[in-house]
Amino acid sequence: MNFRTGDCLEANSWICAKFISTRKDELLSALQQHVTLTAETVAIALAISLPLAIAVRRGRHARGGLLGLATAVYTVPSLALFGLLVPITGLHSTTVLVGLVLYSLTILIRNVLAGLDSVPAEVVEAARGMGMGRLRILLQVELPLATPSIFAGLRVATVSTVALATIGYLIGEGGLGNLIHEGLTNYFKAEVLTASVLCVLLAIGLDAVLVGLQFLLTPWARRAGRAQ
Repeated sequence: MNFRTGDCLEANSWICAKFISTRKDELLSALQQHVTLTAETVAIALAISLPLAIAVRRGRHARGGLLGLATAVYTVPSLALFGLLVPITGLHSTTVLVGLVLYSLTILIRNVLAGLDSVPAEVVEAARGMGMGRLRILLQVELPLATPSIFAGLRVATVSTVALATIGYLIGEGGLGNLIHEGLTNYFKAEVLTASVLCVLLAIGLDAVLVGLQFLLTPWARRAGRAQ
């Protein structure tokens, strides 16, 4: 393998600084599209999953039905799901976004429900005894205590979305997946490896951001840890 900057493109090396420097704008554009698609997916999925989970958590049949439906969607292969969506949404980034949101809902709905279920009943009763209504208990007691579980779901959904978004190359809306597919088609080693490494780094970076955000939003967890 030839690692020299001047001729690594000609030698079709896996690691090639010249490829990065000459295709920098394309790499940044693909990365930006990937980040945007991932952020939009997780934000929309969270906005949908929170009220759905809250609405069905005490209804056994509604809860089971929602979880069953979400799980059924998750079992559909991504290629098939995108194929089913294309007649409805067309060959557009919306197709990829809708598909990714549907996959993320399964993860987030389960984690929101698990977080709400983990809130001790005595804590809720104590809040009622203090005169707090159902909405205040939900916003000030249950959701804050469910935060670790919700963030665990967010982390899994985010990393999954980074990986699944690459399938969007089928309609030219896959971010870094477009470059990976192009590189594999042309057997362009540097393009495949560079785009793949960026995907991995993106997943790690977004996960680290969520860990830091959870740390900031759960000061009581830090105090409890120091107390132990």
